Amino acid sequence: MAGFAGVDFMEFDSLLNDEEKLVRQTARQFVDNEIIPIIEKHNREATFPRHLVPQLGELGFFGANLQGYGCAGMSNVAYGLMTQELERGDSGLRSFVSVQGALVMYPIHAYGSEAQKQKWLPALQSGKAIGCFGLTEPQFGSNPGGMLTRAVKKGNKYVLNGEKMWITSGSIADVAVVWAKCEDEKVRGFLVEKGTRGFKAWDVHGKWSLRASVTSGLSFGDCEIPEENLLPGVAGLKGPLGCLNQARYGIGWGALGAAMACYDTALQYAKTRKQFANKPIAAHQLVQEKLAWMITEITKGQLLALHAGRLKDQGKVHPSHISMLKMNNVGIALETARKARDILGANGIVDDYCIMRHMNNLESVFTYEGTNDIHKLVIGERITGIAAYV
Repeated sequence: MAGFAGVDFMEFDSLLNDEEKLVRQTARQFVDNEIIPIIEKHNREATFPRHLVPQLGELGFFGANLQGYGCAGMSNVAYGLMTQELERGDSGLRSFVSVQGALVMYPIHAYGSEAQKQKWLPALQSGKAIGCFGLTEPQFGSNPGGMLTRAVKKGNKYVLNGEKMWITSGSIADVAVVWAKCEDEKVRGFLVEKGTRGFKAWDVHGKWSLRASVTSGLSFGDCEIPEENLLPGVAGLKGPLGCLNQARYGIGWGALGAAMACYDTALQYAKTRKQFANKPIAAHQLVQEKLAWMITEITKGQLLALHAGRLKDQGKVHPSHISMLKMNNVGIALETARKARDILGANGIVDDYCIMRHMNNLESVFTYEGTNDIHKLVIGERITGIAAYV
């Protein structure tokens, strides 16, 4: 199979500046050199390539669109292009980077005290520390307001009780950003450090998706959290939802990377696989129809992602814009993977090719950080003024 040369049907690159192209190329080379050669083995064995963490830190990929504390300070478009390339490698690696930056570093950066920022942001940016984000619970996913995890103030401490589920990096994290309801029924964020008495983490096994990523459950049994570990800058669901908007933005770009990997694999395969009169299957109308659908939807997704990124850099992006980006691009990526698998026939199901791995991963991406249906309702509320999910 030929190497990846990018996917640009409509001169998309003409819309990017030199810095954005450089960030993409740096991430592309890292993926080609460090992720692609090893990812199928990690996927097969359900192991996380933790040795890549320091390299990701050195490249500035953690908290890349944040300012200060050692962060790269990239534009949101450059950050999006980086996540696109990482997910071209694997959704699990992009998820790890997204959680580290958008769900752990971002809330500390946006809502934390200066002491919290100084303690954690440089360590998380370098990869010397790993973080996780605890919002989803076994009983509550799409309705985070129903969470059962509680934090009760006792003197200069909070006592935390509850359970979280489907937590990326949970068992390897040095710090967990945990959201809990306080006695006034407002949701607040706490930094729960590894080794805190009563804090336990365990891994979810038997996954057929995101197998190269650590997925965990967390439990808190009378955990005493120092008052200085409360994130002081936010109260209410706007705190965790603000974090999710940061992560969903990266997902909207990342899904394009998975789609591009599947499209490129199918295109290269179709041009070399011969059937019927010794012609490549790319010469057949039905195969061309599938390829034409893929490149059209990827191109539309690129333009949607770019405009959302430009709006975000201007401070004009709305959560419903990010919902549209995530909903659309993950949906077309999943369908691209399915069409690509069809073009490869039986070869599409083996891990000599990336397609089935991406397809399985995208089934999770389709659901997490806002299901496809929930994002439709977010958009519906924006255009009608009526919230249909409450």
